[in-house]
Amino acid sequence: MNKPSQDSQGLAGKIDHTLLKPEATEEDIVKLCQEAMEYDFGTVFVHPCRAPLAISTLTPSLVRVGSVAGFPFGANLTKLKVGEAMSLVAEGVDEIDMVMNIGWLMEGNFQGVEKDLKAVRSAIGETIVLKVIIESAVLPVPLKRQAAELVVAAGADFVKTSTGMHPAGGASIEDVQLLKEVVQDQIQVKAAGGIRNAKQALAMIQAGADRIGTSSGVEILGGAILA
Repeated sequence: MNKPSQDSQGLAGKIDHTLLKPEATEEDIVKLCQEAMEYDFGTVFVHPCRAPLAISTLTPSLVRVGSVAGFPFGANLTKLKVGEAMSLVAEGVDEIDMVMNIGWLMEGNFQGVEKDLKAVRSAIGETIVLKVIIESAVLPVPLKRQAAELVVAAGADFVKTSTGMHPAGGASIEDVQLLKEVVQDQIQVKAAGGIRNAKQALAMIQAGADRIGTSSGVEILGGAILA
């Protein structure tokens, strides 16, 4: 596919061009990075072991590199999340998406959740963008609100809807609206999980999403140009 001549919706910079399938190969990651440079996506997201490859492939472009910590379940020991995040920063990543401990949230251990998030925030410093995945599709509304409040309290930069890996589903318009209502302008919202076309992506942005996490960035951008 040839690069669209004009990103009339300004979508490209809001897309985290993502490949987190466990079977992704070196060739797949290089292709992802090449697409990000060709289409001017803001960020690529890859598994930790692929971060050095992504960084070297994208240098010296302006495309940022992100990776994940505690992915996809969020149930790792806090010290392991911290170690993973710090190792990624040492490798040179710009952004980290960590998964909240959903089990702790569900049982009402809000203090434990906040401590977990704050440990990672403190370890990586303020210059690294930190997003926290709350797996919104599995949560009742009161816990969605609580999760978003905890993300704000921990000093993260984004609350993110989903890993895209949970059978309960990914992002929804309703969840994006709810999260935006809770966080207001304190932090930003990232919608991810099941966003595969321009109509969905634009609807998420209209609902309040500041970023879109997707493995369908090329198709989304092409659809936005043609619309």
